[in-house]
This record gives sequence, C-alpha cells and structure tokens, in this order.
Amino acid sequence: MADPASAGQAAELDHRALFGQSTALFAALAGPDHLLVAANPAFLALLGDEDARTGVALVDLTPELAGQDLIAQLDRVYRTGEPCTGRDVRVELGAVPHGREAFFDFTYEPRRDPGGAVSGVRVLGVETTQVKHAQRLMAEHRALLEQIARQAPLSEVLDGMARSIEDLAPQEVLVSVLLADPDGRHLHHGAAPSLPGFYNEAIDGIATGEGVGSCGTAAHRREPVIVTDIATDPFWADFRDLAGRAGLAACWSTPILARDGGLLGTFAMYHRVPRVPQDSDLAVARVFAGTAALAIERHHIERAKVAAEEHAESARRALAEAVRVERELRAEAEQRATAAAELAAQMRTAAAAQAAAPHPDRCQLGGTGGCTAPAEIKIADSWGDAAWGCPAHVEEAIINVRSVFIASEALGGLAAYLHR
Repeated sequence: MADPASAGQAAELDHRALFGQSTALFAALAGPDHLLVAANPAFLALLGDEDARTGVALVDLTPELAGQDLIAQLDRVYRTGEPCTGRDVRVELGAVPHGREAFFDFTYEPRRDPGGAVSGVRVLGVETTQVKHAQRLMAEHRALLEQIARQAPLSEVLDGMARSIEDLAPQEVLVSVLLADPDGRHLHHGAAPSLPGFYNEAIDGIATGEGVGSCGTAAHRREPVIVTDIATDPFWADFRDLAGRAGLAACWSTPILARDGGLLGTFAMYHRVPRVPQDSDLAVARVFAGTAALAIERHHIERAKVAAEEHAESARRALAEAVRVERELRAEAEQRATAAAELAAQMRTAAAAQAAAPHPDRCQLGGTGGCTAPAEIKIADSWGDAAWGCPAHVEEAIINVRSVFIASEALGGLAAYLHR
C-alpha cells in the first residue's frame, strides 16, 4: 500500500501538471491594422512564428485570426481609446484540420502618441487553455465521484468517464477501461464508447502478460506502459493488424490498482497518430485510473454484500425448512408412537384373552359333522379369529380359506408355512 504522504505529493504534482503554469504574453501593435511593433517570445509562439517580422499586420502573420474576437477587441480599443479585458477569449490557431483551440485572459490598453492620440494597442495576456480544460475535467471528476457515492451502475460510471475525457481532451483520444478477473490473469471489456465493436470483441478476455499489447503488459507489470507507435513496438506484434484496422497508432495504458495493490483493470488512452504523452496526459491517466479504482472497488464491495445477503437469506430459508420438516417428523413419530402403544395394548389384551381360552381336546374345524381327531394346531385369520384343528382340517382351511395362517409359534407360524 502506498505511503499516504507520498500519495499526497503525487496527487499535488498531478494537479500541477493538469493546471499547468501560466505564461505571460506581450505585444505592442500600431495603427488600425495592428502592425506588430514588438512582442515577447510567448506571443510570437502564439502566432506560430518566432521569427515574425515587425511592421506586418497580425492577420497577415496569422490569417486565421481574421474575424476572431481578438481582432474585434483590438479594433474596439483602437477606435474608442478605452482599455478593456477579456476572460477566456477563444482563439483558433493553425489551419484546419491541424489547428487547435486555445483560451486566453487578455488586457487591451491603448498606446498614445505624444499628442495623446491613439497610435496602437498594447496587449497583455495569459493562456488559460490548460486551466480551462483541467477545470472541465475536474468538474467531470466531481460528477463521477458523486455517481460512485450514490452507487450508480459500474458500466454507467466507466462509460461516462470515458466519454468525458474524450469530449474534453484538447486532442482526439479514445478511452478504454478493461476489468481484471479475480485472479488477475485476464482482462475483460469494461468501457470503450469510441473504439470499434470488432476491436472490443477481439481484446475481450485477453491474458495479462509481458508483451501482450499495452494493457496486458501494464496489468502484468503493475505499472504504466507507454507505446507511442504501435506500428513499430514489439508489444503489439500480435495485435498490430487489429490496431491497424481500428485506426489506432498509439496506446498509453495505466493499471488500475486496488488499495491493497491488487489488480482491478487497466485504463488506456488510444490515439489515431503516433504520439508521446505530455505531463498533463499522464496526470489525467493517473487521476482517472484512481477514480476507476474507486468505482470498481465499490462495485466489488456491493456485489459481495449482495452475495452475502443472498447467502444469508438462503441459509435462513434452509433453516426454516429444516425446522418445518423436523416438526413434521416429530409429529409423525409421536403419531406412530401413539399408534404403536395402542396396538401393543390391543395385542396384550388379545394375548390375555387367548391365554384365558381353554385348549379344546377335539378338532373344531370338522364343520357340522364334527371331527373327533385331537386338536393339535391353532390357526387364525387376519381379523383375529382363531380355532384349533387336526392336521387334516388345518391343511384344508389353509388351502381353501384366504388369509388363514398357523398361529402356533411352536410350529413356526405363518413364515414356516410359507417357506415349507
């Protein structure tokens, strides 16, 4: 786990990189056409010509300035002689499609000749482009933190984060978030709103390991991997054709790590052209990789909580069912015990009655004609009626009368007869 003091210092450096350092611009202009009289190197860099000639109009030095607010404000100050200021003045620099959008805080002051007439305009300025972009990113960052706090779905948070960075970045960037398996061996699609579908499908489930593109390697190393030119980097040997079809030329990947150092996924920034990251780019990656880590960890905690609650509910239902079955079995056992006690009582009563009955001397099975043979064997039926008879009549009764059996234990009873 990172030392808190070190983490705090790293965060401060990231914010400095994001917001940058302001550079002051100065220029002295003459006449209604705003001819360049003098300028510091920062203003000349703004014009894109550090060797700009004096005595030349701004719009001749930088034609794209024509019609922009900067020229309109210079015209106004020259015409009225009144100073003015402009905050976050938007200036388009460079020709389309390679130009860029920049923002400045300007102060315009009239220059006067010895007679007091306006002879030109003095311009003082500070570029606020990086500050403006950083402020927008930080606003989006706060919104993401609010989403995480109210437990918005992980896919919604990650997708929103990717789109925010893509929309606010000064240069085109395509953001991707991959999520790690619990064992950290594979990466799966998390969010990549601007990458082609076929590309997302192809890398979904890629292994982590040395040389497995930018993301697989970053996940394996647990440290950022910056590939500035996919066409020549050996890490992309197995994915170069895929990247070419997707129009990708650079990929900077940052691992997303949990507080305990475990791998949660990767945060990648793709570019259409080979590109080396600036400090501000790396700061954005670190800040938003940390935000993604917070969202993913929160998601894992919520899933574990839900799973634990489901397990507890399942255990509660199983316990309730076991208690119900135990009660039913206990009631059934009590009923069986009662029935057994009643049957035993009946058997004892029947046995006592049989014991009290005298053993007849003569066969009782001879019918109306009677039988004078000695009564040797006792038989009974399923209704509990019993009689004594001679062997011949007992045999006849057993053969001809259903459910009749030998009731004499001395002779083996029913079982002996059935197995004879």
